[in-house]
This record gives sequence, structure tokens and C-alpha cells, in this order.
Amino acid sequence: MKRDLSLYIHVPFCEKKCDYCDFLSGPADKAIQSKYVDALVNEIKSYKQFAEEYLINTIFIGGGTPSFLVAEHINNILDAVYKNFSLKASPENIEITLEVNPGTVNYDKFVQYKKSGINRLSIGLQSTDNEELKLLGRIHTYEEFLENYKAAREAGFQNINLDLISALPGQSLKSWKNTLERAAALKPEHISAYSLILEEGTPFYRRYREEDQDEELDRVIYKETKSFLEEQGYIRYEVSNYAKPGYEAKHNLVYWTRGEYLGLGLGSASLIKEERFTKETVLTDYIEIFKNGSLPIERLKKEKEQLTVKKQMEEFMFLGLRLCNGIDKADFFRDFGKTVDEIYGDILKKSEEEGLIVSKRERIYLTEKGTDLSNLVMSRFLFD
Repeated sequence: MKRDLSLYIHVPFCEKKCDYCDFLSGPADKAIQSKYVDALVNEIKSYKQFAEEYLINTIFIGGGTPSFLVAEHINNILDAVYKNFSLKASPENIEITLEVNPGTVNYDKFVQYKKSGINRLSIGLQSTDNEELKLLGRIHTYEEFLENYKAAREAGFQNINLDLISALPGQSLKSWKNTLERAAALKPEHISAYSLILEEGTPFYRRYREEDQDEELDRVIYKETKSFLEEQGYIRYEVSNYAKPGYEAKHNLVYWTRGEYLGLGLGSASLIKEERFTKETVLTDYIEIFKNGSLPIERLKKEKEQLTVKKQMEEFMFLGLRLCNGIDKADFFRDFGKTVDEIYGDILKKSEEEGLIVSKRERIYLTEKGTDLSNLVMSRFLFD
């Protein structure tokens, strides 16, 4: 019986790297982009035999800025997927997401994306305040975003996520509420509201320090966000993600529930049969590897780790507890042959007494207090 598999496809290019971004991405000319897409198609072909065990249930094209590529490249990538993998259903009936940055798209591109099979967009709005966008190093204005959003709707997209970032240095609660209200007024199907993390090696990290961020304000923003979006009909189903009923991100749910996924492209990560592995992270090396065709799968793994049972248990807990409905005790027993109380009984009891988790008959999930202190709670489930 074939198993479900999700695909993540990495496009490591963008017009300009944002000041807060530490992803494997950066600018590149058209010639390099074309060579990369050719290499990526060859990598996809490498998995033709492997793919016979699986049915694809979600596809996510991320970056970088995938919409920075010409639409033909996106079509070529997906065409290679369709030819070498079996989909669980027709393209219009599985979730196929493309990350989009305002300023890199137009109506014609959106039309071509639809023809390629893409049915969900994740748009990096981040803020509706032009000064904040400039602070973040974004290439677009709020007005340009609005033009792109309208074009996406006109092209027929009925499943759109907006990414927003809070806890910016100098940001006020009023400014955040304004962004949230403007975003919700557009009625996207999904909103991801993340707190800024100062990642080492980024211009933001060099420019600011954690003390420049107001931790108390961040907590207030989190509570206000949940309250406001619920009033607008959005359900918080994960720590930072809100959706209209039925529009939860199926691809991301695969990550949080430890489903199998295959990463394709530069530096991409995979989880296959309890083995985690990543691909080549140097662009020129990646292109050279696939220059002349496909390769045996084992040669594609640059770093790999076979997960121990303890590691699997840890991941089950700290990934599953990100979800608002938490973890299913029966799923833990199914995967590991032991009850969650046998393994984590003392930790669960202590956390429940402190008001951090709720442990009911079938499920375990974080309380509001536990969500505020989620890093502390998650760390308790690590064996070391």
C-alpha cells in the first residue's frame, strides 16, 4: 500500500535578501536561475523509482522568493513532479502552495500559476506600514501588495495566506493592530502571525539586540491577535497560525504531525522512514552535481540522521504541542507501543499542576499560560 508524502521544493533566489532573513537564499541573475531549475528538474527525476512507494498529498514551493522566477520555470518544476511522482488526487484536489512576495508578480503570472496547478498562495505581506516594511528591508510597499492581492483574486485564487511579523523594534501595539485589521479586512483564508526572531548573522542581529524587543508587549500582541482574529472568524490551530474553517495549511500540518516529507532543491530537508537528511547547501556545487542528469538517491544526502526512538518521542511531543488541539494519546501508543504517561508521567503531572498543560482522557494540549511559556514546556520533553 502506498504511503502519503509531501514535497517541499526550495527556490533559493530573491530580488533582495531581507534584513531579518537567515534562510538559504539570495539574489542571482537569470542565467544562474535557469541552470538551477535545470538541476532541480534532474534531481526530481532521481526520485522516480523511490516515488513508486508514495502518493503526493501536498506540494509547497518555498524560498527565497519562488515568484522571483519567470512563471515558465515554476511550470517546468511542477511538470517534472507530475511526470515522476503519483499524486493522491488531481492537482486541483491536493494542496499546492507557492510562496509569493509582492513586487515580483502580476496578473499574467498568477494566471500561469493557476494553469501549472498551483491552488494556494502564501504572500509575504509582513506589515501594512510602509516605514516598517522599509525597516524590514522589503522591496514592496503596502500599496503594491494591494495591487498584487487584487490580481491574485481576479486570477481565481481562493486560498490565500498572508504572512505577518510582529515584535519589530520600535513597533507599537497600535501599529500592529492596524496591520492586523487591514489584513483581516481583505478576508484571506489563512493568516500566519509570527514574532520576529533576531537570527545570528543577519543585519537585524547586528543592528539590534533582544533588549530592543519588548517581551511584555509581545505577549500582549499575541493575546490581542488571537482575540481579534477569532472575532473575524479565524481559528487558531497552531501557535502562530490562524485559518478560516477548512483552510488550515495541510502541508505544515505534515511537519507538526511528523508525516513523511521530501525536500527537493538546495539545502532542503527531508524526513523519510525516521531518517532526517539535508541536501547540498552550496549553489554552484548543487548545480554541478545535477548538471548532467539524475543521481542515485544516497548520493543526494549531504547530512543524515537516523532518529532513535527517544528522538522520535521528543519530536512527537514538542511538534505536536504546537497544535492547539495538542497530541492524541492513542497516536503516541500506536507509534511507540507505550503510553505517554509511562514515558512522561512525572513531567505531565508537574506541568498540569502548574497550569501549563491540560491532560484529558484522549488529548494533551497547552493552556494559554503554557503557550506563553511554550519554550519552557517543550524543553521538559527532551531526554537530555
